[in-house]
Amino acid sequence: MNTTPTPREPQLAGQTVILIGGSAGIGLETARAARAEGADVILTGRNPERLEDAARDVGARSTSAFDANDSTALGEFFSGVPAPIDHILLTAGEPTYGPLLEMSPEQVRDGLSDHIVLGLAVARNAHQKMRPGGTLILMGGTGGRRIVRGLGIASAATAAIPPFVAALALELAPVRVNLIAAGFVDTPLSASLLGDQLEARRNELRTTLPIGRVVGPADVAALAVHIMTNTALTGATYDIDGGQQFV
Repeated sequence: MNTTPTPREPQLAGQTVILIGGSAGIGLETARAARAEGADVILTGRNPERLEDAARDVGARSTSAFDANDSTALGEFFSGVPAPIDHILLTAGEPTYGPLLEMSPEQVRDGLSDHIVLGLAVARNAHQKMRPGGTLILMGGTGGRRIVRGLGIASAATAAIPPFVAALALELAPVRVNLIAAGFVDTPLSASLLGDQLEARRNELRTTLPIGRVVGPADVAALAVHIMTNTALTGATYDIDGGQQFV
């Protein structure tokens, strides 16, 4: 009896995955995971040198260095990308923190809308080139769900993103739209934000999280690839924080 397992076909073979914010952290790790499943990947980011290093690391098809919040540059990028686009992961941007009463009206407006405005801009520029059944994946967080003094506008912004994703999924169908809501992820961005407090935060999470370890970029990348390949998923929010929001 032959017990040799049948080789599994790569799940993203021949597909194109765009990583906006793909030069480091979650974006880069998702590029690695997508390449392992046979995809061609296109990386974007603001830092040209870091972007080229990332491209060599994963064997990217191409790169483009620009600020995703620059609407002109974003439009020019998508104009130059050949169709079809199969999947897009948007990791660019970060939350706004700070006491509400110390924020200017402009800071409040930006803090509430940054992720939504950027996600909508990507959708507008990309959707006509996207394959039916393909996916636009946005990144959010779980930390802002807890109302804590000092988080400021971040909690309101966190609450606004899931219904935006659900509504966008209806408008873009049959292209799928989903949201990954992460807690602390051990990335270079986390390191830059925490500085010399990073190791203390890691140790705290190892002790308190139900999973007994820190969530890494590969964990989020595995979820992103699953959302890309499971064509029944749209309009939904997927938490990945190791149980952080419960403790």
